[in-house]
Amino acid sequence: MAPSAVESITEPEYRDGLALEDLSDNIDAVNVLKVEILKERGMLDESEFDSTKDKSKFRQYEDACDRVKDFYREQHEKQTVAYNLKARNDFKFKTRARMSIWQAMEKLNTLIDESDPDTSLTQIEHLLQSAEAIRRDGKPRWMQLTGLIHDLGKLLFFYGAEGQWDVVGDTFPVGCAFDERIIYPDTFQGNPDSDHPIYGTKYGIYAPACGLDNIMLSWGHDEYLYNVVKDQSTLPPEALAMIRYHSFYPWHNGDAYMEFMNEHDWKMLEAVKAFNPYDLYSKSDDIPSIELLKVINLDNLCFGSGLTISYSHTTLSLLMNSSQIKL
Repeated sequence: MAPSAVESITEPEYRDGLALEDLSDNIDAVNVLKVEILKERGMLDESEFDSTKDKSKFRQYEDACDRVKDFYREQHEKQTVAYNLKARNDFKFKTRARMSIWQAMEKLNTLIDESDPDTSLTQIEHLLQSAEAIRRDGKPRWMQLTGLIHDLGKLLFFYGAEGQWDVVGDTFPVGCAFDERIIYPDTFQGNPDSDHPIYGTKYGIYAPACGLDNIMLSWGHDEYLYNVVKDQSTLPPEALAMIRYHSFYPWHNGDAYMEFMNEHDWKMLEAVKAFNPYDLYSKSDDIPSIELLKVINLDNLCFGSGLTISYSHTTLSLLMNSSQIKL
């Protein structure tokens, strides 16, 4: 007699109903955001997320704590032409590390920016706040990605920086006179370039209308990340300007150094001013849900497996595969 077929019966796998419900809610939230992101607005459209915020409460440097004031004194005394030439040379020849975008953001979580009077949030929270504010306003996806990575150059702090003074803080040109519209201008008295016969003059080593691409800005996270992404990413020129100039407040907020601008710079100025509210005014937003926004950014910005950060030969590389990155 042929043996009968016996069906194998096992105990049902245990499932956590509450956890499953939470997962379902998060999926629904992401799907809603997918629909919203299709309603993109123009890059130069006025920001809406900050329409009810009191802008006078931001960048209050006169009321800043001694930590902020001491930081800028050190930065202004040490950002010389000689140091900037050395920093750019080191950029070309030092090897650092390799990590994914999310690993880079998590590493930044241990850094508190000593130059910032507006927030004590971790860096990952600020990056997510910026990207989320841009997304909520329906701005282009490449601009959302720019908001997410714009401060990743601060990883320099962990890889050979001399302090925070050559990583964070407002930026300004070196090689020409320091403008009075830079924050705490009196602290430049201790900078040896202030009285230099060339560096201390109005145009210094530059020429009128030479273009900001030819100006050496103080070395820090903006210059570092800009020099990476300009050659190793598919981000548009506007994104590069947002990264390089978002801390150049004497220029985009104070109208300083206009004499060096060319036609291209005027277009980039519009882009930087469009980006600035998302960098500055998002700092007063509620602390975002990191896990939920991680899902949103990994999905909507499409950088999960195609965008990594590499410190190879001092280059913080954005390795973008055009078939995976949708910008």
